[in-house]
Amino acid sequence: MNKILAITLLLLAIISCKTPEARRPISVKTGSFINASVERNKKLNANEQASIQKLLKQQKKDYIASKSGFWYYYNTKVEIDSLETPEFGDIVNYNYNVKTLDGSLIYSKEDIKNKTYVMDKEELFTGLREGLKLMKTGETVTFLFPSLKAYGYYGDENKIGTNIPLVCEVTVDSIIENESN
Repeated sequence: MNKILAITLLLLAIISCKTPEARRPISVKTGSFINASVERNKKLNANEQASIQKLLKQQKKDYIASKSGFWYYYNTKVEIDSLETPEFGDIVNYNYNVKTLDGSLIYSKEDIKNKTYVMDKEELFTGLREGLKLMKTGETVTFLFPSLKAYGYYGDENKIGTNIPLVCEVTVDSIIENESN
């Protein structure tokens, strides 16, 4: 009798055990915040592109559209083929000023002073980092950077505000080649 009772209790224990079920979420997010953010960024980009295109037509300069999404023209171009553009690890000495699209000066060359940058090894806003790669020693280039290539949403936390496209006139004074290149 004890055997039958033990087997019955064992069968009841096995039958009454359930497999764990996943808890269902109380609410489901629809991604509306992300969709709204995408739409807001598309409008911002379209407005900036329109402002930049208007400026390009007004200035009537030979601007070149970069593959990276900014525009530039050479104020001073060096035609000597022996001079090279900087590569990874090269030291670039340069100076620049920063203006808004309407020409208002934000930072002058005197404010910023001469800068030294180790190519792709230090922090620098995206547009300027990519722009320096196009330049040779002695060249001066004017760049038009949409905000996403400049300081973007955060600005520089000083004089450059949120989502401000920039005009930068950059002069490369020297490029010192990295010995390991």
